[in-house]
Amino acid sequence: MNDFVIRMIEQGGYWGVALLMALENIIPPIPSEVIMGVGGVLVARGSMEYWTLLLVGTVGATAGNYPWYWIGHKWGYQRLKPFVNRYGRWLTVDWRDVEKAARFFERHGQWVVFVMRFSPFLRTIISLPAGLTHMPVWRFLVFTFVGTAIWNALLIEGGRRLAPLIEKYEAWVNGIVLVLVVLALASYVYRLVTWKPCDEDGE
Repeated sequence: MNDFVIRMIEQGGYWGVALLMALENIIPPIPSEVIMGVGGVLVARGSMEYWTLLLVGTVGATAGNYPWYWIGHKWGYQRLKPFVNRYGRWLTVDWRDVEKAARFFERHGQWVVFVMRFSPFLRTIISLPAGLTHMPVWRFLVFTFVGTAIWNALLIEGGRRLAPLIEKYEAWVNGIVLVLVVLALASYVYRLVTWKPCDEDGE
């Protein structure tokens, strides 16, 4: 399983990494931890260059976050809620998630756009309240790019350092990767099945 994932990312090259990182911030369930971690393995094998991988992965992730910022900035709360109630099922986002992210953003300020790039939870959805509050686009892009670059650098280095262990304990890694993929898909299906749109009062 892990060889399949590694080959898939290797064959896609840098453009494939950029695309996967963009999609990871738009539709689930493609975690950046897997994409950039595998990229780190490929760096250790000499198939990819560290700095090029870091740049394309960060640009892709920043590009993937921008649509959420743009939607919040251009649509506002009134137009956004019907969109989330209609299409949120497929994005596994409901209006309560948006409101929770908005409250978190308002409580902690614009710096959370930078800090949340290190979080597996509000990492993507925090872009919506940034747009809803009309955070300056240049600041949003800078905070997103810098925070994502640091996070990606850690993931690449982790994958690079773990590459020898991955090759040594391939059977164990195959099992772990398979379990993680199954859990990610099961979680996504569960959210699809149990997802319900909020009513007019947000309940």
